[in-house]
Amino acid sequence: MAEEVVLLDFWPSMFGIRSRIALAEKGIKYEYKEEDLWNKSALLLQTKPVHKKIPVLIHNGKLVCESLIQVQYIDEVWHDKAPLLPSDPYQKATARFWADYVDKKDDKAFIERSLADSEKVQENTQMEDIRLCEGVQKGIESPAYSTGSIHWNCPGNTDTYVSVLVT
Repeated sequence: MAEEVVLLDFWPSMFGIRSRIALAEKGIKYEYKEEDLWNKSALLLQTKPVHKKIPVLIHNGKLVCESLIQVQYIDEVWHDKAPLLPSDPYQKATARFWADYVDKKDDKAFIERSLADSEKVQENTQMEDIRLCEGVQKGIESPAYSTGSIHWNCPGNTDTYVSVLVT
């Protein structure tokens, strides 16, 4: 039976990009359905009647919402292809810690940037994004949170998972 994978998304969405990168890393073919956030499709309203937000991943008729959860789901379902999370439980927990950290920090910066009226405020939040990425890299490299070795985009390393989410 062929697998049906559909992603409802809006191309500039930083959250949707996570899911698209995870699917690409795994080599999963999927149908991309662009959403107009100001005129939401019946499919989006039907699949997410409460929040009405993208991205929505539909895998063989099953809905998976929220980008962080989608990335974990993609990694678990297609576990035989390019792992995003390490197999070691401690390293996996470390990756999830940093992903959660980035998720919470990035949400705030994204909202501030979206509401910003001035270029100065937007510039400040962009610098905050850069500092966030630098801080995550230092944290991953520190002996307190990992083995101290960082290899961006190497399958199954702590930082592979985090790099998908920071992107």
